[in-house]
Amino acid sequence: MKLLQINASYKPAYIYGGPTMSVSKLSEQLVKAGCVVEVFTTTANGKDELPVKQNEKVDVNSVGVTYFKRLTKDHSHFSPALLRRQWNDVRKFDLVHVHAWWNLVSVFSCWIALIRGVPVLLSPRGTLSAYSFTNRNNFPKKIIHQLLGKHLLKRCYIHVTSPREKEGIETIIHPRDIINIPNFIEIPDDVSNAVPNQAGAIKLLFFSRIEEKKGLDILLNALATVTVPYHLTIAGGGDAGYIEKLKTIAEKNKISAHISWIGFQGSNKFDLLQQHHLMVLPSYDENFGNVVIESLSMGTAVLISKQVGLAAYVAENNLGWVCELEKNDISRFINLIQKETGTLSAIRTYAPGKIRDDFNEDNLTRKYIEMYNQIINNA
Repeated sequence: MKLLQINASYKPAYIYGGPTMSVSKLSEQLVKAGCVVEVFTTTANGKDELPVKQNEKVDVNSVGVTYFKRLTKDHSHFSPALLRRQWNDVRKFDLVHVHAWWNLVSVFSCWIALIRGVPVLLSPRGTLSAYSFTNRNNFPKKIIHQLLGKHLLKRCYIHVTSPREKEGIETIIHPRDIINIPNFIEIPDDVSNAVPNQAGAIKLLFFSRIEEKKGLDILLNALATVTVPYHLTIAGGGDAGYIEKLKTIAEKNKISAHISWIGFQGSNKFDLLQQHHLMVLPSYDENFGNVVIESLSMGTAVLISKQVGLAAYVAENNLGWVCELEKNDISRFINLIQKETGTLSAIRTYAPGKIRDDFNEDNLTRKYIEMYNQIINNA
């Protein structure tokens, strides 16, 4: 089986968060399982470019990756060199797996593969939902969808990472098939037995890219009416102008003294997650939520909105709390959870084992390979 993975970004472009990590982890696991995998990507690294060799395949953790220069510095990631190479080489592969949507790499790569007669699997990675049509650049998205997108998507297979994402996509498009398999998540083999001090303030953590979609504005407004002692750590990078708007909300609500803004965190991520009582993710829209699994793998409970793809999983397995996307409900839960020391301790004890069982890498690899074979055999 020869697979071509196409994503506008690849590690070490960690600035793009979970999707970049999921694509690289998937590619590495497939190679370990004996699949022939190549990755076409761009030099995208936010507003900068990765300092990597261009147009030549290089080894990145045993995966053959080719980085192509992009002409645009925004989320369109236009790369004529990538598209030319794909046009020439795509028939060497049994399947093209495109990740994310609404950028020119993904849309044109999908179009090229279909024209050249190679089946396409699309993993939208949270970019194909009703919400995606209402946030930034919504007018160009609607034009692209009407003129090209919906016609391409009908001919694709779509991979989703949660039932919620599947339901959302079915309201927009009817592709050849939709298959649900969770993301690969990189989690440590060992978990520290250290437990944060549960006396005094509850230690809250927001750990994600800082952008409108993540609902940090709702959390900051919710904290204005929290009555129990708390401290919130905000870990993540984002647009400087938007971060300043959020800090203004915090100042207006007179909660700045209870907040630490620590910016993007990398290698110390799991230590940071373990050091807090509760990870909070009140997203407006989230197809999966890698950080939810990462947090639970360290035994740290979660408070997430119903709009997060893993909400049902968290509720069914008593791994945390699921709230409405409304400031009073978030405030109510934080006041409640601060007193739920027994529940927090129980989650810290059983969550790491539960996560390692449910997101076992060998089992997930088998499911992905079965999905690829099903698509190739039906092509």
